[in-house]
Amino acid sequence: MKFLDQAKVYVKSGAGGAGAVSFRREKFIEFGGPDGGDGGRGGDVVVECVDGLNTLIDYRYQQHFKAKTGMHGMGRDRAGARGADVVLKVPAGTQIFEEDGETLIADITEVGQRFVLLQGGNGGFGNAHFKTSTNQSPRHANPGQPAKEANIILRLKLIADAGLVGMPNAGKSTFLAATTAAKPKIADYPFTTLHPGLGVVRVRGREFVLADIPGLIEGAHEGHGLGDRFLGHVERCRVLLHLVDGTSEHAGKAYKLVREEIEAYGHGLAEKPEILALAKVDALDPETRKQQMARLKRAAKKTPLALSATSGEGVDEALVQLLTIIDAARAAEPMPDLPDDGLPQETGWRP
Repeated sequence: MKFLDQAKVYVKSGAGGAGAVSFRREKFIEFGGPDGGDGGRGGDVVVECVDGLNTLIDYRYQQHFKAKTGMHGMGRDRAGARGADVVLKVPAGTQIFEEDGETLIADITEVGQRFVLLQGGNGGFGNAHFKTSTNQSPRHANPGQPAKEANIILRLKLIADAGLVGMPNAGKSTFLAATTAAKPKIADYPFTTLHPGLGVVRVRGREFVLADIPGLIEGAHEGHGLGDRFLGHVERCRVLLHLVDGTSEHAGKAYKLVREEIEAYGHGLAEKPEILALAKVDALDPETRKQQMARLKRAAKKTPLALSATSGEGVDEALVQLLTIIDAARAAEPMPDLPDDGLPQETGWRP
């Protein structure tokens, strides 16, 4: 399945049904009168977060979503039926923007969360509603309220506890494959990873979600390579695992390049806790390994881990450090305020 993390869609709520103009006319009934019913309310446009989705691929094949119009009122005081809602099902981590791509409407982060994007129009009153002692035969009714429409942008940012960052071929996909059940494509050329990947890590009887994004190159924050587009997927991570290729020419320079791109990207990525590791140490001789570890320590001003996803060296230590930071971050997060029924409340937006 192709990974799709952004989609532009057109949404339209349902218009309200018109009220009816009708009078009661029956045989042997001496007194008639107005009996036109009210129109039904139009359907809403609702965004719902569901489990089992991890991309926005569905919105590549359908971009127009329209709720149903409310039924018109009828005689005998019969009100029109309410129009059916249209529900946009999205994965957790989806953000909804206005057409400009910058104005945030809603952030969908929890499975089961529902957000009323556009409300349907109210139905019009029938002539029975206007009956008074001085106007016993009203011959007018209200039309329903018009529908609302808008173009919106759906943007997915993966929700993961930890994220892997580094240059292309730093061993990120190999680490993901070694620690989770994910099966990313692994090869010996740059940009083997073209789309973000997720995996569930199990360590010490606990679980957390690990995200792998395409490698970063110089100028990534300006759109060079693939990293700029996918850096948003590690914005929600609690901790970053920075892998530096031990077989690179200079580990310290490789580290600084990636850090500069992360800081230039902004959005709080540079402030996130970072665990640093020199990857592929199994491919290094003792002298080169010592030299690269020293270079990386000088550049980062902290002692890195020696890690090899192939041999397993340092993998458990890295996972334990990740879990420790994730647990601390979870404990520091405030509990969400829920209504009495325990479900997230619906909110609305007016275009």
